[in-house]
Amino acid sequence: MAICIFSGTFNPIHNGHIKMAEYALNQFGFEKIIFIPAYLPPHKQIEGGLAEHRYRMVELATAYNPKFEVSDIEYKRSEPSYSLITVKKIIEQNRIQGRLNFIVGTDSFVKLNTWYKADELKELVHLIVFPRRGDGNEEVYAKFRAEGWDFEITEMDYEDISSTEIRACKKIDVDKKVEEYIKENGLYSNC
Repeated sequence: MAICIFSGTFNPIHNGHIKMAEYALNQFGFEKIIFIPAYLPPHKQIEGGLAEHRYRMVELATAYNPKFEVSDIEYKRSEPSYSLITVKKIIEQNRIQGRLNFIVGTDSFVKLNTWYKADELKELVHLIVFPRRGDGNEEVYAKFRAEGWDFEITEMDYEDISSTEIRACKKIDVDKKVEEYIKENGLYSNC
């Protein structure tokens, strides 16, 4: 089965995330996209009490598409969410031969070498990279290719959507069910 994982903080998940997953499904012919909300993201400071809310919002935002699945793999571990550990477990669970497809934005891509056991991770994944304005360029891509990372850059039109702006109530670009959930639970400064 051709699957792809989409791991992230999703704080909150927004329409840009959904459009990336839909693009990956259509462009690469994946049979399934597995969303993996990070329990304790190692590169971000995040309020621990939001973990359950972030997970629930991903469920709400993805429920419409039977090819989207939400995994609680990182919640079950209740420890820092290292991609290497998650990737190994997903490969094992799904009996994947070869590399696991992995969606990543250039904002995270440019920091790959700071990820936990990056040299080991690079042997296990094929990255589907979604450019964000200012985060990637041919020089950066050439550097990562030379280091042995297996990836391809998508051609999806960039959308300037940021979870940070949503949390600050500057922009609401989330699924209607997610917006209602945010309001009902008093998340993100009374949006």
